[in-house]
Amino acid sequence: MSEHSANPSSATAATGRSRAVKAVIPAAGLATRFLPATKAVPKELLPVVDRPVLQYIVEEATQAGIGDVLLITGRGKTSMVDHFDRRPDLEARLEAKGDAERLAAVRGPSELAEIYTCRQPEQLGLGHAVGYAESHVGDQPFAVLLGDEFVKPAEPLLPAMLELQARTGGVVLAFFEVDPAETKRYGIASVEPAEAELTYIGEVVRVTGMVEKPKPEDAPSNLAVLGRYVLPSSIFDAIRRTEPGSGGEIQLTDAMELLRSEGTPVHAIVYRGTRYDTGMPLGYLQTVVQIAAERDDLGAEFRKWLAEFVNSDASGVTGT
Repeated sequence: MSEHSANPSSATAATGRSRAVKAVIPAAGLATRFLPATKAVPKELLPVVDRPVLQYIVEEATQAGIGDVLLITGRGKTSMVDHFDRRPDLEARLEAKGDAERLAAVRGPSELAEIYTCRQPEQLGLGHAVGYAESHVGDQPFAVLLGDEFVKPAEPLLPAMLELQARTGGVVLAFFEVDPAETKRYGIASVEPAEAELTYIGEVVRVTGMVEKPKPEDAPSNLAVLGRYVLPSSIFDAIRRTEPGSGGEIQLTDAMELLRSEGTPVHAIVYRGTRYDTGMPLGYLQTVVQIAAERDDLGAEFRKWLAEFVNSDASGVTGT
């Protein structure tokens, strides 16, 4: 697998802080919402047209200059690693057929980044999973990308987050706006305007508090945590000092709130781009349809069929 290195950013030059060059992808969950499909196939490998969700996420990291990716895996999920390995037998067959396009597609995943793995023996919360990355990350800042959502490549988020973390040295989150009734599904934040010198990076806010999955009447805002974080290495000590919270699990939100309460700056970028959420069946289906409809090779024909299907009596939807 190829090696990548990020170019020093203006933030690094200005502050002397290191820019994160490693990413952690927690992917040990059981994905019960997708059973029985995920009994043998990891949710992260469910295809979005012809690429698994996990590949889109690793590509998002490498697009931001990160070339070192640690997968936090669980029992029965070794096929995630296999996807990023070489397949000489398949490559030889495609090469013999002269199928250069598919050959490039098969080789592509192995050339994205250096892929490492760590086993989480029990799924005891996101904070618990991230804690397993300590020996790999060391004392450097790092990015965390959840394994069931990603953003549109043409509307990147992670580069600005890396820049912001190198500037502040603290915790950097990404937020998106949700319907108030949906706050019980997400970590929700209270915020205030960020320092003026940070606004060049984007729509930056300073976080004044966080709560995990509050009821709508208890939510401090409708700004939800998107599954992207850039964290200082001090998060590992905070995780060790975090008691089980929502659902009896060690929540990353609680560990970050502990750091914030002790003086670590916490900022966030409010993301206005396209976010794909494959963590639930409806969101997964929406993602597949959206990406298929935008494909140069499939989009026109697929959109034509989709319109005909939606407006047909056979679909159960009455046409207008």
